[in-house]
Amino acid sequence: MSAPQSRAAEALRTALRAFGRLAVLTLLIPAGALLAVLYLLSFLLWGCLGMVPLFPLATRVVRATAGAGRWAAGHWSQVPVPVPYVPRPALERTLHGWFWTGHDYHKSRRFAGFALKLRWLWNDPATWRDAAWVLVDPLVGGGIAAGPVLLVAAGLYGLAQPALADPVLPLPGLFGPLLGLLLVPGGLALAGPALHLHGRWTRSLLGPTERSRLAQRVEQLTEIRLDATEAQAAELRRIERDLHDGAQARLVAVSLKLGAVVPLIDRDPGKAKQVVTDAQENVTQALQELRDLVRGIHPPVLAERGLAEGIRALALDVPLKVEVRAELPGRAEAPVESAVYFAVSEALTNAVKHGDARHATVELGHAAGLLRAEVADDGRGGADPAGGSGLRGIQRRLAVFDGTLTLTSPPGGPTRLIMELPCVLSSPRTSSC
Repeated sequence: MSAPQSRAAEALRTALRAFGRLAVLTLLIPAGALLAVLYLLSFLLWGCLGMVPLFPLATRVVRATAGAGRWAAGHWSQVPVPVPYVPRPALERTLHGWFWTGHDYHKSRRFAGFALKLRWLWNDPATWRDAAWVLVDPLVGGGIAAGPVLLVAAGLYGLAQPALADPVLPLPGLFGPLLGLLLVPGGLALAGPALHLHGRWTRSLLGPTERSRLAQRVEQLTEIRLDATEAQAAELRRIERDLHDGAQARLVAVSLKLGAVVPLIDRDPGKAKQVVTDAQENVTQALQELRDLVRGIHPPVLAERGLAEGIRALALDVPLKVEVRAELPGRAEAPVESAVYFAVSEALTNAVKHGDARHATVELGHAAGLLRAEVADDGRGGADPAGGSGLRGIQRRLAVFDGTLTLTSPPGGPTRLIMELPCVLSSPRTSSC
């Protein structure tokens, strides 16, 4: 098949795929209209008869439906719609009972939980945007989806009219087939743009507002602060433990041995020389442990030669074949380089420890204000952040710098990790990240 034919076949498959998705959305119009009626009914019953539990239940159903709409917009229309809901606040427990966070009136725990949920749903702008979408989408979204479907249906009817014994809407002569030859390709051609327009319509109502963005950002920064605090405390405990069990123990042993040398110098010079030799070995081992400890805090090669050379040096210590490809025109700030270095180190360790990999590649690059590190291995795959602390540790390490981790690891491999951090490279000597 030639290149033009291949492109035409791919365009036809894309149009048919978009048309099929629009047909599914069109078939869901009655279900959406029924949901809108039920939501209005629950709202009226709540307002008129005081049936309070109906509102949270109806809102939950509406949010589930809106979630399906966001999924369709992101996966079918290729228009991502982030979840916009304001995070649910928590109850504060004091000596005087349970309180709503930020308020000064007291409720029982059970009633406070329900009242807090009701207040949270009521004050969240996304609740009403979801409701507006449910009420209006059968008309607007349904009209967008049904347009190409109706065009194709009318075209197929026109093409089939000569074969119909008693057509419902008879068309004169060859007008029906000619009209069908125009409407069917036209409907298929409009399917892709209509599907994208449907996604944009969904995002216009179901996307996050500025308030919800700020609330989500505050929650994210709070989690990052807690993670950073815990990681710092854990690192300090590790350093203290390594110093106590390693270098400190050896230095104490050296002190004891040197104290024993003084009486042995005149009485047994040979034994005194042996004690001094042992003390010297202990000092050498203590120095090596201190170097390893410093390397674990911030590797000297990373500080002196930059991220690319630091990872190349790291690759030499990993028990598998690692190929490093780096295109970095400058240096990043030291904390950013350190975060990427240890994230790559953790990824390579996971490849050896859990993936049984034999070969790995590390690619470093910088484009569009993002420092990008990709680690791929030929291990058995199946990596999951929920299954261990290693990948979650990488996520927490990158999140401190607003970085992201994208993982692809199907069963059987290969595993591919993409780490991206917003960063502006500077010259090799300075940095302004």
